[in-house]
Amino acid sequence: PKAGTTALHAALATHPQLSMSRVKEPKFFLGDGEPPARPAGPGDAHSVQETVWRRDDYEALWPGRPGALRGESTPFYLSDPVALDRIAAAVPDARLIAVLRHPVDRAYSNWAHLWADGLEPLSDFLTACAAEDRRAAEGWAPFWRYLGLGRYGAQLAALLERFPREQLHVLRYRDLVDEPTAALNGICGFLGVEADAVVEVPSENVSTYVPPSAATKVLQAAVRSGAAVGQFLPPQVWRRASAPLLSALRRSGGHRPELAPADRSRLLGAFGDDIALLERLTGQSFADWRVQSAEGTYS
Repeated sequence: PKAGTTALHAALATHPQLSMSRVKEPKFFLGDGEPPARPAGPGDAHSVQETVWRRDDYEALWPGRPGALRGESTPFYLSDPVALDRIAAAVPDARLIAVLRHPVDRAYSNWAHLWADGLEPLSDFLTACAAEDRRAAEGWAPFWRYLGLGRYGAQLAALLERFPREQLHVLRYRDLVDEPTAALNGICGFLGVEADAVVEVPSENVSTYVPPSAATKVLQAAVRSGAAVGQFLPPQVWRRASAPLLSALRRSGGHRPELAPADRSRLLGAFGDDIALLERLTGQSFADWRVQSAEGTYS
């Protein structure tokens, strides 16, 4: 999540040989064919209603396009070994694309997204990261795992226990931002479809930074209260009802401030061993992740 999958999904949907799901993130393989349980974080019970959990509904997400390859984009599959088991059982020949973003930048964008949506109650990013284990124990949804979702080495190791390496395409988020045509053609080659049919990645799902203030706190509290009520309504109803609140909340928004170098360094320390594992699994160097500042952004 927050690694460009929304933008990539929109780009691939324009390819004549690909059929991308009408719902970008159906989350089907996160469940077992039963209605999903309601997680405990702010807004979680509302958002989980958007899960497509019935198989018939899932298969109906693709418009008829004979001969086209079907794809969807649920980034939470990568960090969920049980979801990977379900995919391996249902679609053992699946071609899998993992888009990996610098883990600190990904975590910061993840926090900023939930903060700007009025759901994250903690205004300090590092404090929110420190709350991760407690929140997970309390049953908050996966999107709140700011640091855990960035441990790609462990996640790819689990994936490669279930799928052969040739069925996995690892794409660096920075390449999607800096060299979109080459990145898209790399995906087309991996999928065996025509190159140069898609040459542009649109800007999608870009987060707005909302500075902390007294007004921000009041609006965010209103959003969280509304989301708690919204769990009892169809998702589209709360989305429409919340639009004025979110518009007011984001009115003062702007570009996210960069993390202080000391904070980046502190957080990077949690990823050292995992980055080394990622390098061994992929045969690629991620040495720049140990030193670089923030990447460009599609999210």
